[in-house]
Amino acid sequence: MNIKPIKTEKDYFTALKRLEVIFDAKLNTPDGDELEVLGILIEQYETEHFPINLPDPIEAIKFRLEQMGYNQNDLAKIIGLKSRASEILNKKRKLSLEMIRLLHSSLNIPTDVLIQSY
Repeated sequence: MNIKPIKTEKDYFTALKRLEVIFDAKLNTPDGDELEVLGILIEQYETEHFPINLPDPIEAIKFRLEQMGYNQNDLAKIIGLKSRASEILNKKRKLSLEMIRLLHSSLNIPTDVLIQSY
């Protein structure tokens, strides 16, 4: 096992190529240990160099509604009023703390997504 920190893009691509080679390694073997450590190093490099921003709260709500086969009426049932659901989806009304709690528990949208400003 010849593992070193991933500092450059070249190191990153070399690590990815090695990961492909040992991807199916068994646990508790030298290759399995290398796979585990290499995965951690690659994840750290990607987190630092390719950050993924959280989605817009309203877009996340729309996406989740679509995934679940729900519509605006279903959203209204969750938060209380049809007019309020329309205002939220059109970004004319901000989400209240209680709405965030309801959306999180009903639609399983992470609260860190819902609390963002938009």
